[in-house]
Amino acid sequence: MKKYYVYILLCTDNTYYTGVTDDLDTRFLYYQNGQNPNSYTYNKRPVEIVFYTEFNDINQAIAFEKQLKGWSRAKKEAIINGEWEKLPNLAKRKFPNR
Repeated sequence: MKKYYVYILLCTDNTYYTGVTDDLDTRFLYYQNGQNPNSYTYNKRPVEIVFYTEFNDINQAIAFEKQLKGWSRAKKEAIINGEWEKLPNLAKRKFPNR
């Protein structure tokens, strides 16, 4: 059964890059070696894989990648640190008192 990976890279400018692949090692080397000068990570190397999760279904992997791309930095850091239980509170909007 084919496996797919959703990953988060930490770039040298302290930003995160999120992607999906079916070959995590090869994709990491692609970014690390700067094979595409137009890539977001090209001028932000070296990069580090700080999170990845595995899927058996490409559609689920793509859906999760899109979801992650919309998340705040705090939510991304919660899953990077394995603190999934923090997600509900981080998802709540904070409104000023009126």
